[in-house]
Amino acid sequence: MAATHVLFVEDDDVIREATTLALERDGFQVTAAPDGLVGLDAFRARQPDLALLDVMVPGLDGVSLCRRIRDTSTVPVIMLSARADAIDIVLGLEAGADDYVTKPFDGAVLVARIRAVLRRFRVSSPEDAEDDGALLSFGDIEIDPEGLEVTRDGERLALTPTEMRLLLEFAGAPGTVLSRDRLLQRVWDYDWGGDTRVVDVHVQRLRSKIGQDRIETVRGFGYKLRA
Repeated sequence: MAATHVLFVEDDDVIREATTLALERDGFQVTAAPDGLVGLDAFRARQPDLALLDVMVPGLDGVSLCRRIRDTSTVPVIMLSARADAIDIVLGLEAGADDYVTKPFDGAVLVARIRAVLRRFRVSSPEDAEDDGALLSFGDIEIDPEGLEVTRDGERLALTPTEMRLLLEFAGAPGTVLSRDRLLQRVWDYDWGGDTRVVDVHVQRLRSKIGQDRIETVRGFGYKLRA
């Protein structure tokens, strides 16, 4: 089996070289780029399995690069930020990133987060949604769990793998309030505490595609899909 190919965009030479070596030791194939424009060219030429993007890089910043990637691809994207700044984090997630890691980071934690994102990308659907493969309908929304397709009023919606897993998690328990912690565990594969902003931003992105009134916020508890 071919090694997983990671595009790594980082302008700090020391961090770029050390992280590249660490990822290669864990069996990844890495294409490293020092700025966003080189990274965009590398993405288009190499079609990696995952993009690891620093937020603050010259030429084309990481958030803008993520948006350019999302214009044509649903490949998993993880953002790196030197600050645990809410604005940086939210901007990256709103641009289409699946997750983020703050610097300085532990190499083992980074690898774990990469593998978790890749599992979400490769696994077809959450266990709860794997029944007889029947279509799931919620008003004008129709979900095909086996074909991994979602339509609204007959028009196909372009969901990222993370958005698809999130929707399937809700569809597996319509009308049931799902806590942010449960969603972090089930969708993001976090067995440890995670940042619930990841959940909140992805719910907002999903609402923008399937309809703002489809997913209800239950204050103090979490979210539920209107049955």
